[in-house]
Amino acid sequence: MLNELSKDDLFCVFYKEWITVYKEGAVRQVTLNKYLLALSWLEKLVPDLKLSDLDRIAYQSLLNHYAKDHERQTTMDFHHLLKGAVLDAVDEGLVPRDPTRKAIVKGKTPRPKKTRYLNQFELHKLLASLDLGEIIGWEWFILLVAKTGLRFSEALAVTPADFDFNRQTLSVSKTWDYKNGGGFVPTKNRSSVRKVQIDWQLIVQFSVLIKNLAKDEPMFVTKDKKVYNSTANDVLARLCKRAGVPVISIHGLRHTHASLLLFAGVSIASVAKRLGHASMNTTEKTYLHIIQELENKDVDLVMRSLTSLV
Repeated sequence: MLNELSKDDLFCVFYKEWITVYKEGAVRQVTLNKYLLALSWLEKLVPDLKLSDLDRIAYQSLLNHYAKDHERQTTMDFHHLLKGAVLDAVDEGLVPRDPTRKAIVKGKTPRPKKTRYLNQFELHKLLASLDLGEIIGWEWFILLVAKTGLRFSEALAVTPADFDFNRQTLSVSKTWDYKNGGGFVPTKNRSSVRKVQIDWQLIVQFSVLIKNLAKDEPMFVTKDKKVYNSTANDVLARLCKRAGVPVISIHGLRHTHASLLLFAGVSIASVAKRLGHASMNTTEKTYLHIIQELENKDVDLVMRSLTSLV
């Protein structure tokens, strides 16, 4: 265990023990997997690096090697995954000084960004082209995400019991663990537990669709069949091409939903709550480009209003 390690032990050995002590059972599996991936990179890049040799130069060299094959943001994430363990090693006296201080994060030039969201006209074309039959499938899934902004795992976990047609709401209280074989698991954070208001058209459509389904069983997946994000994205890509609109991902539908609300004048606070963001800072950061565009429009509106006073 950690208290049995010394300065002469390997950094990757310390990091592995640190994950076991501090992260296993304390974070979701998807988060734990990120730490384990960081461990695999340590074992690949610095398999012989001892704690006693972990100074600023060694740490910077590690980040530089990682950055050769990764974009800057990915390298930044790697840095943050390591930093907590490194600081604990410093506190335990295994590393003399904080080697992460003033670390410079580099990375490859980002690839050209794909289209993240559709405008209102493009979304209308996409939804109008959906073949919504009597059997639930990916096209119904796409409609639900587009109109609610749910995350992929949240939408997979939707059951008939989650619909409250009288109050026009859809309860989000769980997700589907599609990466680890399925099953219900908690939401991403406490803010993700929410009730999403839905429109009357969606109510009419789904009230008929779920009439004979088991109340507490997921509508879009079965427990004995694994589901992949890539499958849904492939279906959506084909539908986008058929509708003649830019190809986006399922997560892009969530961005589309949020973007249209912001452009319609819905407050950032309301959008953050609807999306299940832990704070408005997340919403502001994610949709900064849209917020700036709206601010520019507001400035124009203010100027026109002041001019009319003359």
